[in-house]
Amino acid sequence: MRNPLSGHRAWREVVIAAAALPVVITLAVMAFAWPAGRTSPRDVPVGIVGTGPASQHAVEGLTRAKPGAFDFHLYPDRRSARSAIKNRDVYGAFVISGHGITVLKATAAGPSVAQLLTDVGQQLADKATLQIARQKAAEEKAVEEKAAEEKAAEHKASEHGAAGAHSPAKADKQAAAQQGATDAGSPAKVLVTAVDVVPVAAADPRGAVFSSAVFPLTVCGIMIGAFVTMARGLARPRHRVLTLLVACAVAALGVYLVAQGFLEALPHHHVATWAILSLDLLAVSATAAGLIRLLGPTGLGLSAALMVFVGNAFSGATSAPEMLPKSVDHIGQWLPPGAGASLLRDTTYFDGNAGDGHLAVLVLWSVIGLTAVMFGHWVIREPREARGATNPATGSGTLLPALPESGAAVPMPRHAHARRHDGDD
Repeated sequence: MRNPLSGHRAWREVVIAAAALPVVITLAVMAFAWPAGRTSPRDVPVGIVGTGPASQHAVEGLTRAKPGAFDFHLYPDRRSARSAIKNRDVYGAFVISGHGITVLKATAAGPSVAQLLTDVGQQLADKATLQIARQKAAEEKAVEEKAAEEKAAEHKASEHGAAGAHSPAKADKQAAAQQGATDAGSPAKVLVTAVDVVPVAAADPRGAVFSSAVFPLTVCGIMIGAFVTMARGLARPRHRVLTLLVACAVAALGVYLVAQGFLEALPHHHVATWAILSLDLLAVSATAAGLIRLLGPTGLGLSAALMVFVGNAFSGATSAPEMLPKSVDHIGQWLPPGAGASLLRDTTYFDGNAGDGHLAVLVLWSVIGLTAVMFGHWVIREPREARGATNPATGSGTLLPALPESGAAVPMPRHAHARRHDGDD
């Protein structure tokens, strides 16, 4: 007789494939596409050199044109602004003078932000040129009005027979006025000069190699964590931890050899850069291994969703955290992908400035993950022992075999005294 419940499992899998998976895929696409579609400056730290009227007008103009886009910091001179850029206090600075506008930028801090600052500097220069043109036009109009008044006065004087109306002095005065009007009609143009204080590697002018090398680290870290946790030969927790450390270090070395040795995209602080790549991989792989150790296959899905669809999407590696929507930038920087990308940028190009917080995030995730790998068996073993204790037949939770008849031999399994190492050490 056919079991009426035999088709329930098939229908459940159909529902998962037709409803649950499309929802997951839609959310994954939105996680990556939404921040990219809403990329715009939000409280980007920017410096303004000088406190004169020109600088104040620039700040007021940018505040009106782009409300909430920039967080302005005033600096007394250009040297202070350059130091603030190298210390990662600001992304760039505007030096405004009567001759032109100088944009101090750091392409290594984010090529998209550097291009944004260059565009804003050009907008400020265009507005200054327009303002000069209007001022020149007003001066020209004033000269013309004055010339018209003088001409009317001369005409009135000539009617009364005034002498000297066409004297050489009068002619010279009119020529000077006409020359002034001609000069007023050709206003000067304010020029923009861009200075890259901290440039990216010459072989990677747009930072494409940097971002392309950062994103795969998350997926590779999850693969390492899944393999180490599920490998049957790594029965003892300390073996898993040691394997995680060695695998992350070797994998980071391979990533560095490709990114720098082959593509020359990470040109500074070689040992420190390799160490940061290793720590980034360890933070992701240890977290994945810990979740798998505690939750089983569910932990693998949870780690992938957390690190890839949230961490990578909100990392700001391709632009900058301040270019992402509000609250998303903070979420990304508290996860290993965002913290790792920021720390790698700080270490490679800015001598580690402003990298303490990102380093703490990576260390925290690594410690939590390794702790779960080392002691997770205590968490998952207690429920098993509790379930076994409820069986009245035996305290170990296993059923006793049926008693043999009189005179029958009792077979003894070979593995009766074998020791199970998984999770006991």
